[in-house]
Amino acid sequence: MLILDPIGDLLTRIRNGQKARRKIVESPASKEREAVLRVLLEGGYIAGYTREKKEKGFDVLNVTLKYSEGRAAIQSIRRISKPGRRVYSSVGKLKPVYNGLGISILSTSKGVISDGEARKIFAGGEVLCSVF
Repeated sequence: MLILDPIGDLLTRIRNGQKARRKIVESPASKEREAVLRVLLEGGYIAGYTREKKEKGFDVLNVTLKYSEGRAAIQSIRRISKPGRRVYSSVGKLKPVYNGLGISILSTSKGVISDGEARKIFAGGEVLCSVF
């Protein structure tokens, strides 16, 4: 299956998995997806993830979703920069997500990081998604 937007596919799998009350969601593996999952794990939005080899040689990422008191830890996850419209932001123009309760995930020259880390190291970049 051809996936034109791998990050959008990952976010949709997480969103659909939480609506279906799944514990684990499976996604094809890539370095970019793994970097986004690392930021979500550091922010406390997922319980964990593992990279696993399948029988046909393709790696998959098993994402363990996080729930608190029956509610999903991620209330909203939205793709900002899409293949048809890339969105870039300097560090000064980064807006807080949900009055500072959420995070934006950016792809910078320093790697894939959250907006809080981007402000610390003063690096702007492509705004991949926002989560709260």
